[in-house]
Amino acid sequence: MAVSDTARSHASILQLTAERAGHCAFFFDFDGTLAPIQEDPDTVHPADGIVEVLGELNRRLGKVVIVSARPADFLRERFAALPDVAVFGLYGLEVQRPGGLVETDPSAAPFVQVMSDLADRARAELPAGTRVEYKRLSVAVHYRNAPHLAPEVEQWGKERASELGLRLQAGRMVVELKPPGQRDKGSVLREETEGHSCAWYFGDDVADLRAFDALTAREAADPDFVGVRVAVANAESGHALIDAADIHVDSPEDVPALLRSLLSQLP
Repeated sequence: MAVSDTARSHASILQLTAERAGHCAFFFDFDGTLAPIQEDPDTVHPADGIVEVLGELNRRLGKVVIVSARPADFLRERFAALPDVAVFGLYGLEVQRPGGLVETDPSAAPFVQVMSDLADRARAELPAGTRVEYKRLSVAVHYRNAPHLAPEVEQWGKERASELGLRLQAGRMVVELKPPGQRDKGSVLREETEGHSCAWYFGDDVADLRAFDALTAREAADPDFVGVRVAVANAESGHALIDAADIHVDSPEDVPALLRSLLSQLP
């Protein structure tokens, strides 16, 4: 595993976190962070060792939360062995807390039919080679199998966002249309770090910068708070994330080793 640090040393970050055991929270993106990217999004599963180490992290050091563009039901299925882990789907528009049902953010509920209609429209209007992923509260258009279609897909997304009053989120070979409003990974971090003195966030793509920014803002407001930004390398769109990170690793397969090195600091 290759680990790179910025201003703080790797050892000092681990020590500061271990000192706050029981008062920490760990947030993880899914695709590209805990699971390798696949051509077919439905075939994506956590990398080897991820589920086991997240369970140990949750038991010994602090709460674990998954924050992803995936629907909450998809995330719960992938992490069924971790019932005590909360999942925030669709950038926080859905949440399922341990033992609870999936809850939809009230601001997004009026857009269910809009998104269903938009998915049908995308399938009809976009060329062969694109993949339309309907997520109930958002629509993602993937062009990983046809990279040359990027300009056309991105333009289509911009036009539909303007026409329907939606937000456009760019990602790794994908554009996603979602309801307007301020709900995103940053707002999840702002809410879910309340009462904690330490939080880590692991991400790989530009959407994760909002979570990084939330940790930076929390540190500025509370000098005792420790925020740790971890970037999982992504040559396609992750350069800005690595520049903003405290630590970066090479791939999802390297995440378990980093977490085990943290757990080894505990008594």
